[in-house]
Amino acid sequence: MLQVTYEAVDLAPGRLACIDEDRGRIEVSLDKNASLEDVIRQLNVEIDKLLTSSEWFQLWETEIVSRCTPGAPLRITYLIDPEEEDPVEVFERKGLVTVHINPSLSPKEFAAAMNPVTDEFLDAGQWFQLYAGEIVDNDR
Repeated sequence: MLQVTYEAVDLAPGRLACIDEDRGRIEVSLDKNASLEDVIRQLNVEIDKLLTSSEWFQLWETEIVSRCTPGAPLRITYLIDPEEEDPVEVFERKGLVTVHINPSLSPKEFAAAMNPVTDEFLDAGQWFQLYAGEIVDNDR
């Protein structure tokens, strides 16, 4: 089963976001004391590192999309969106997930909003991880 959790915590000075990965699990830690803009800027850097160095895939219709898929390399982008009325809203297309974030949120509110949205997103069954030769997906 896949699980992605977000938490706003006290991070080491100068550390705005960090992502830890294990079998079927990603933990996203955000600096609760920093501005949302700074946290999101660093989160985009960290998620790019994760997707570059790990084995995550998206099932798009009948195609398996990876970081190396021509024309649609797998990416996740977090955007602070002044037009977003909900706390967060996730949009997915082939190779790209975009998270639109209401700018009024604190890092703690953003983390809290992301957890149920991410659970719902993963429940759709379009994502899987290749971890130590094992395919980990959201089959329960």
